[in-house]
Amino acid sequence: MFTGIIETLGSVTALVSDGSNLHISIQSPISKELKIDQSIAHNGVCLTVIAVEGDIHTVTAIHETLIKSSLNQLEVGSKVNLERCMQVGARLDGHFVQGHVDQTAVCTHIEESDGSWYYTFKYDNKTDNILVDKGSITVDGTSLTIVKAEANSFSVAIIPYTHEHTVFHTYQIGTVINLEFDVIGKYIIKMFKSYQQIIGRENS
Repeated sequence: MFTGIIETLGSVTALVSDGSNLHISIQSPISKELKIDQSIAHNGVCLTVIAVEGDIHTVTAIHETLIKSSLNQLEVGSKVNLERCMQVGARLDGHFVQGHVDQTAVCTHIEESDGSWYYTFKYDNKTDNILVDKGSITVDGTSLTIVKAEANSFSVAIIPYTHEHTVFHTYQIGTVINLEFDVIGKYIIKMFKSYQQIIGRENS
């Protein structure tokens, strides 16, 4: 479990294919503090540390993760948002984030406004995922508040600190990002669908 508050940025140093899997090595200020088997969110994707050498750690993304996230677009030198799992008893500064990417989205608009930035992302709305104005969304592991939600797009506002200390400053029009929708909303949809099925059976 994570909070969506990015600890630091890492830089990809190596990408090694292993069958349908991909071993990703990342250099970061926190890598030397990590332990094998520890769970770390990489651009919002929860991955397990398999090796640590100095200030570089390595994780493995399986085929399922690669096809459902933007990790398949990483290159050597790519910047990555990093967050270690939340600690019990610590303040929850973001929102509950599982590290399970629901789908990807594409950046369609970037606008600077008096030192802050507005980003718009378009996603496939043929899923059950929903967004609401002022609701929570996780973009590449960053917990954000939705400024405006449309049928298949949404916008967020980024303060200068977040812009500088996350991968947001690397985004361009067309950049593919990872989305994790609010887990509370996902449970509500699941319960609502179950309720509809029960009502449907009773009326049949």
